[in-house]
Amino acid sequence: MADKAVAYPARLLKGEKSQRSFSGSSAAQVAMPLGGIGAGCICLNGHGGLQDFAIRNRPQTTAASGGAGDAAFALLHIKGSKPVTRLAEGPYPTENIYNLGLKAGGNLGGGHEGIPRFRRCTFRGEYPFGYVRLSDPDVPIRISITAFNPFIPLDDKNSGIPCAILEYTLHNSSKHRVNYEFSYHLSHLAAAGAQREAGTTGNTPIPGQGVFFHNTEHPNAESFGSASLSVIGGKPIIKTMWLRGGWFDAISALHREVATGSFRPNNASPRGKLIGRNGGSILMAGSLKPGAKVTYPILITWYFPNVHMAIGQPARQPDPCCGQADERTNQPPRWRPYYTSQWKDARDVAHYVSNNYHSLRTRTQAFHKALFSSTLPSYVLDAVSANLAILKSPTVLRQQNGNIWAWEGCFPDAGCCYGSCTHVWNYAQALPHLFPQLERTLREQELLRSIDRRGHVSFRSALPDGPPHHKMPAAADGQLGGIIKLYRDWQISGHLQWLKKMYPPAKKSIDYCIATWDPRRQGVLVEPHHNTYDIEFWGPDGMCSSIYVAALAAMAELAHDAGRPQDAPSYHRLAAQGAKHLDAKLFNGRYFEQKVTYKGLGDTSFANLLAQADNIDRQMLQLLRKEGPKYQYGPGCISDGVIGAWMARIYGINTPQNQANVRKHLKAVFQHNFKADLSKHVCTQRPGFALGAEPGLLLCTWPRGGKPTLPFVYSDEVWTGIEYQVASHLIETGLVDEGLTIVKAARSRYDGRLRNPWNEYECGSYYARAMASYALLGSLSGFRYSAAKNTLWLGPKLTAKKFKTFFSTASGFGTITLTNGAITIEMIEGRLAVDKLYLTFGGKTKRLDCSLVAHAGRKAVLKTTG
Repeated sequence: MADKAVAYPARLLKGEKSQRSFSGSSAAQVAMPLGGIGAGCICLNGHGGLQDFAIRNRPQTTAASGGAGDAAFALLHIKGSKPVTRLAEGPYPTENIYNLGLKAGGNLGGGHEGIPRFRRCTFRGEYPFGYVRLSDPDVPIRISITAFNPFIPLDDKNSGIPCAILEYTLHNSSKHRVNYEFSYHLSHLAAAGAQREAGTTGNTPIPGQGVFFHNTEHPNAESFGSASLSVIGGKPIIKTMWLRGGWFDAISALHREVATGSFRPNNASPRGKLIGRNGGSILMAGSLKPGAKVTYPILITWYFPNVHMAIGQPARQPDPCCGQADERTNQPPRWRPYYTSQWKDARDVAHYVSNNYHSLRTRTQAFHKALFSSTLPSYVLDAVSANLAILKSPTVLRQQNGNIWAWEGCFPDAGCCYGSCTHVWNYAQALPHLFPQLERTLREQELLRSIDRRGHVSFRSALPDGPPHHKMPAAADGQLGGIIKLYRDWQISGHLQWLKKMYPPAKKSIDYCIATWDPRRQGVLVEPHHNTYDIEFWGPDGMCSSIYVAALAAMAELAHDAGRPQDAPSYHRLAAQGAKHLDAKLFNGRYFEQKVTYKGLGDTSFANLLAQADNIDRQMLQLLRKEGPKYQYGPGCISDGVIGAWMARIYGINTPQNQANVRKHLKAVFQHNFKADLSKHVCTQRPGFALGAEPGLLLCTWPRGGKPTLPFVYSDEVWTGIEYQVASHLIETGLVDEGLTIVKAARSRYDGRLRNPWNEYECGSYYARAMASYALLGSLSGFRYSAAKNTLWLGPKLTAKKFKTFFSTASGFGTITLTNGAITIEMIEGRLAVDKLYLTFGGKTKRLDCSLVAHAGRKAVLKTTG
């Protein structure tokens, strides 16, 4: 049956030549995380200010507290006969004024937001950098802000520094010399919670640099910690303590000093009961001739070493989705953040960043330049780069031993859905390529700590490290996905001893899956199986069974690589059998369906439920008897329907699933599930992800009818993580325009006015699934590298005289450029050894034996003879 032609919405296919900029109302929701991996963050907003101080090992956003409490801001004072003082931020978004009114926190409120601001502001983000431009016709100095936190692939220490860096460049745009005072002000970030009013704090000068904020809480308390404010390479006037009064006294007095040119140092080290709003400031005075510039790098660091939050432990009852702190002031913390193994307090962090500032900035800029030099559509680079912010958000935690642990996303004041959820992290592709050593800790978490003697893997792991409880059912897609990801991580690392350590528990895991969900060994999942939609699918379905077939194929290859070839044949046979079953029983000629099954299974819970008729609402009982178990998709066209084939393809696994039928399924998904306008779409679930005239890819549709009365609970929603998964897979199979259409649609919704471009949310902010966008790099370039085989694959899907892409492997990162007749590998850091290269064009693949080693600082050129 021929596939129908699809009319692509031209407005979505057109892309900008450069990254977007935001101003006025289009910047209202902008908030870019500045922080370290597992270290928390502060967000740079669209008008150049800071918000969302999520620095205390848990989320903390303006939605949680109205922004009250923490504050950081810069002031520019122009001296002379007509002095001018401005808050170094752009106009406050009118859309947010109501929220500002909710900050009725008395003397804990913001205060500085009402200081006169620059009239014009433009924000541009190319993660990990955020750029703000400020100007005002009444101010002779323009200000440019460049904000970042070090982001260096493979360097997890320097990419995990608890700091935010803001470079303020002052440019005299007038025709006259201008004398100025530039100052930066930070509230006492270590005076958290109740300590703001009753605690004991200390503010100590850092000579020649700034202010060190600390407290004298019990050293085991969660509120115990420190922060610092400093300028790198400057000689500031230091005010270690604001006026300690009530109401709005501190900010009122501070502004008066700055605006009247009477700012005075206060280098004492006052201690005592905190009264009112505490903080410290630094001021740099100077003079600029016409056209001259000066840059002040402002550094904020934080350090909170104690975490009492524990979740998922065996002795505990099943936890709520968000872990609450167990504040045991006099007891040792349950765990500490990774940065405590590297630095001793926030002042130590500040010294480290200051001493290594040039290197940290240069290396981060080299990564940024390499990524954005890729000859890919701007909205693709936008999607790839913006979601890297998730790694620096409160979604990701890192324990002192170096192991990663993560939420699915973030509520305003707590993590959302705990335990590095295996099926959610199936989609995320950034960490295994940029920081593969950290991704491997997630495999160890699954297969060494979260598995029991049966082979049951808890899809929500415990924090701190250790065995979790096994009171919930295993998640089929997550547990099987772990096998596929083990193959990926082995290929990325080439670490054979690690693979041999991981193989036995992996075998136990997949054997448990076979026995639990496929006891008759049909090659598909028949028994009810839990999955990422938070329900069980009853009977075989294309989505989870495609993951099963890919996992079986991966396990067969892992057996050979781990020195257990005798294990491989049974997995090969079962995978082939499953692929045949998918085609014969689940493929309807256009896409893969689910065959809802609840009779003749080992699981009799549904039959038992129906037998308890007296305990069920009559209307619901009639529905269950007519349609079977709730929350299935049956004859629906589900966007995730061939996700296992996607994982196999991008990881290099030879899955036996019929690729022609996979491609047909993807075409059907685009034809039926992608909507250029959702105005007529009914969503009674969570419509805020995509609504009204916005475009988006629905999770499931029923083009042949048969939609259940109660389909799976998220079926009518739009999730960016699944949009990127489908887009990547479409591109992989040659349906490039369709894939790019979905990507452009997703990013068009995150426009800065309605949604934050650096926060693609699902169940909470900074949702991990959105990191599926990183797969677009490999899909469009065809780049894949196996360290286990020293083999590189390359096959650009975009036609151009010159194609260039960023890449990152376990041994180094850089760019690869393809021109007519030559491939040039330029390593930014590290090295890359290539013995074989497979180059694909127009469906034809050429093998090149090369024995090439590319080193940092040198270009390696390989001739392809056209």
